[in-house]
Amino acid sequence: MNIKKISEFEWEIQKEGDMHVPGRIFASENILNKIKEDGTLNQIRNVAALPGIYKYSICLPDAHFGYGFPIGGVAALDVERGGLSPGGIGFDINCGVRLVRTNLTTEEIKPHLKHLLDELFKNIPAGVGKKGKIRLTKQDLLEPLEIGAKWAIENGYGWKKDLEVLEEGGSMEANSDYVSEKALERGRAQIGTTGAGNHFVEIQRVENIFDEKAAKVYGLENNQIVLMIHTGSRGFGHQICSDYIREMETKFSDLVSKLPDRQLVYAPAGSKTCEEYFEAMKCAANFAWCNRQLIVHWAREAFENVLKQSPEDLGMDIVYDVAHNIAKRETHIIDGEKKEVFVHRKGATRAFPKGHKDVTQKYRKIGQPVLIPGSMGTSSYVLKGTERSMEISFGSTAHGAGRVFSRAAMIRKTKGEAVKAELEKRHILSKAASWRVMAEEAPEAYKDIDEVIRVSDGLGIAKTVAKLRPLAVMKG
Repeated sequence: MNIKKISEFEWEIQKEGDMHVPGRIFASENILNKIKEDGTLNQIRNVAALPGIYKYSICLPDAHFGYGFPIGGVAALDVERGGLSPGGIGFDINCGVRLVRTNLTTEEIKPHLKHLLDELFKNIPAGVGKKGKIRLTKQDLLEPLEIGAKWAIENGYGWKKDLEVLEEGGSMEANSDYVSEKALERGRAQIGTTGAGNHFVEIQRVENIFDEKAAKVYGLENNQIVLMIHTGSRGFGHQICSDYIREMETKFSDLVSKLPDRQLVYAPAGSKTCEEYFEAMKCAANFAWCNRQLIVHWAREAFENVLKQSPEDLGMDIVYDVAHNIAKRETHIIDGEKKEVFVHRKGATRAFPKGHKDVTQKYRKIGQPVLIPGSMGTSSYVLKGTERSMEISFGSTAHGAGRVFSRAAMIRKTKGEAVKAELEKRHILSKAASWRVMAEEAPEAYKDIDEVIRVSDGLGIAKTVAKLRPLAVMKG
């Protein structure tokens, strides 16, 4: 594979064979060497062979091997000549991150930290197969699938103003007719749960402010306590992805045979399957926004129970909520012309600049907040979207640290008890549903988040606003 260096943080897989466009890698030399260790670069090359793809197949600095597309991959496919590929969105549709600010300082929270972590764990269902606190019938579930976080607000789970600071307002207009009975059955039991794996609820402190103006607009300041939530659409989104991959493989077997990897199976633009999958995907995205809204509500309750102050008095406003496994129909300037495209972001965060119509009014003069969590035990970051991201990455940047060791490898390498003890040495409290998850999610399983941020900031596809340090982490 011929890889050409473009700049300090840009590399290109040159177009050859069945590639319609080059591959573009955003990475430092150190990160590139790590990316080379798995099949990520082959996947980037393969994505470049999809019909209707524009400019290049993109590999972000947190990229690692995934299903079809790498996790940390972005591709824009023409809405008439391309289509939608579930592998470019992922199984956990709208897996995403939400950040909640508070008026509390580190000194004020420390005496209550252990009690607060216990209360969060008690109040928020977490873990493999864990069922939610609310019980919906399959019929009841249809409304949140069609209106997303609005359903939670209308039913008393949060504040109306919460919707103003969620990507898409926490809702993409969707038709639930194209969701299977099996997906509905899985979803009704899991709404309002974090799940396991890399999902978490984490109490953090603001350690550094890099952009005072943006931080002030976002409601952030040094030594402040914030809460970060990371979860998605659970088994519901997984089932939708599985359902439509099977359907596409059957209906479009002739297309599959022409692809360099059958996991890139796609529904051609304009086909009935493409339209139906998009509706079902939006339902899963709405499920995830509703899911995170319920978790925020119960987190606010936990803070109130422990600190004996109302969430309003504690200033527990949502800063923002970002999706990082999703496809959107967007308009981008490509070769000087406006083009409508399906932007696939898989393990990628939208990073729209100031002035963009899709940035909520509250932040339109500064740019969209970008939330990038680190691994358990390391920093997380808040950045802001930029014009540069619109120019070179279809308004996208990284979504996290990105794995370097598989979960199976980490189980072989370490014990959950040892990870917990190491976190305690760093003055980080932790609580998990199982020791296995603690081992799988050990900090060493991931790339250096500081290096990922350095690449994103250095390229200008998102500019750093604040650095957050963990104090207590709840894992599924």
